[in-house]
Amino acid sequence: MTGHGNRWTRERVTALRSHHKIPVFRPAADGTEPCLNLNKAARLLGVASKTLQVAAEAGEIKGVHPLPDGPWIFSRSTLDEPAAQRIVHRARRNAKYPAGSHPDQQNLFSSTA
Repeated sequence: MTGHGNRWTRERVTALRSHHKIPVFRPAADGTEPCLNLNKAARLLGVASKTLQVAAEAGEIKGVHPLPDGPWIFSRSTLDEPAAQRIVHRARRNAKYPAGSHPDQQNLFSSTA
């Protein structure tokens, strides 16, 4: 929300950038983006967006969600770390339930019946 309680629009962002002389974002010359949104990050890893979102919410991978209605943002370097590869491995190993369960999760049901 803006200072006056309005939602941000393209026009409001443009006016704010112009007023404060903030340069427009320009992608890198080689086309490699340093940060990716949820869909692009999931596509890069080869997993479903929901799988990556659940992992980020559980703290298994570092992602930034600065606004309640805003996008998840992932650093490209984070997607190269072992944590991301564990998520990919777990998703591919269990295609029916790609989010899987955390290795430290306790079982609510005892094995004795």
